[in-house]
Amino acid sequence: MEKTIREDCITIFKAGIKAVDSYQAVKTHLRVEGNYLVVADQKYKLTDFDHIYAIGAGKATASMALALEEIMGDRLNSGLIIVKYGHLSNLKKVTIVEAGHPVPDEAGFQGAQALLELAQACGKDDLIICLISGGGSALLPLPVSGISLKEKQETTRLLLNCGANIHEINTIRKHLSRIKGGGLAGIAYPSTLISLILSDVIGNDLDVIASGPAVADKSTFEDCVKIMERYNLFAKISDTVRTHLQEGAAGKREETPKPGSPIFKRTSNVIIGSNIQCLEAAEKKAKELGYNTLIISSFVEGETREAARVHSAVLKEIINSGRPLPLPACIISGGETTVTIKGNGKGGRNQEFVLAGGIEIAGWAGASVFSAGTDGTDGPTDAAGAYADWRMFDKARKSGLDPYHYLANNDSYHFFKKIEDLIITGPTNTNVMDLRLLIAK
Repeated sequence: MEKTIREDCITIFKAGIKAVDSYQAVKTHLRVEGNYLVVADQKYKLTDFDHIYAIGAGKATASMALALEEIMGDRLNSGLIIVKYGHLSNLKKVTIVEAGHPVPDEAGFQGAQALLELAQACGKDDLIICLISGGGSALLPLPVSGISLKEKQETTRLLLNCGANIHEINTIRKHLSRIKGGGLAGIAYPSTLISLILSDVIGNDLDVIASGPAVADKSTFEDCVKIMERYNLFAKISDTVRTHLQEGAAGKREETPKPGSPIFKRTSNVIIGSNIQCLEAAEKKAKELGYNTLIISSFVEGETREAARVHSAVLKEIINSGRPLPLPACIISGGETTVTIKGNGKGGRNQEFVLAGGIEIAGWAGASVFSAGTDGTDGPTDAAGAYADWRMFDKARKSGLDPYHYLANNDSYHFFKKIEDLIITGPTNTNVMDLRLLIAK
């Protein structure tokens, strides 16, 4: 039974991924009709533009750029995108810069500088098509004057490790950046700027996805100060970053561009893929495989271990009483949880979810847990996620492993590697947060 359920999970996961393929998403939402470029429900007369450029950042933007090149043909002059190392496509006109994620690096800094210069050189008769997907924040590290890349790297590490959610992390990122939080729109103005966005944030908030480079920013320096205080980070960050945020909250620094700013008059943002599309496709496949299905939510966030306990409780209830679904059942959820790192192990939120869930369902015959990142990368690992069932403890015992020890040390990667239950997919050409499956047979 184990092999069948595990294979079913992978089949369902792949169906979800296929539904939010970034290449196909661009093809669906952008096309050329005669002398017009059609983007969603908007039309742009191509002869109105002297030049057309592509820019962007994110894990899935290489395949997005490939689709754009095919659609635009000779109309596209050139471009530049920044991707995570290894997330590549064979492009002809758009230059690819590979850079660090989730912690930014020098390659990302140089790429962001080049992207900024390209956007600055454009005029009112030029069109910029901006491709954005998850990971764009880390891949566009262009700190405000006075803050070094090293300081931004350390601030990012602290935020990633403290349990802050993506909304909180990106609020800080926007206020330390020249290009995020609407900065790109200001740099590109008065060019026409169209952003095609693959959403990797809960609620699809445009100003949060990749820290909203072309979107009016609703957050403030005051919000930044509250976040830093909430996680007790002011004593840990550099004096320069702390002073910048505090002076901003005191009105001594210029805020990020806000709604109503004229720089957004020639800017449009279109979401071309999201987590709920992935979940719905996964549900369809699960039904085809014979499961009774229920999508809990695409808004799941909070501490990973707590989310695992709640999901596991639902699974136990199904096995015990047939509520809310009769057997065989497949519970599906999305969103993005966070891990407060206290150990020194290796892992990611999906692997930790499965380890915590595997502990909870131990002995509940027929229960299985699967969780994976839709981008194919879970934290700083080569795994997308992991799989576990009610016999996880038996497998661990045979290998001399204590699941509780690995969970306490945030070392889910090495645990699942040793029992051969990592899910490794490689880059998937998309990024719409996570997909979790809880199956009872």
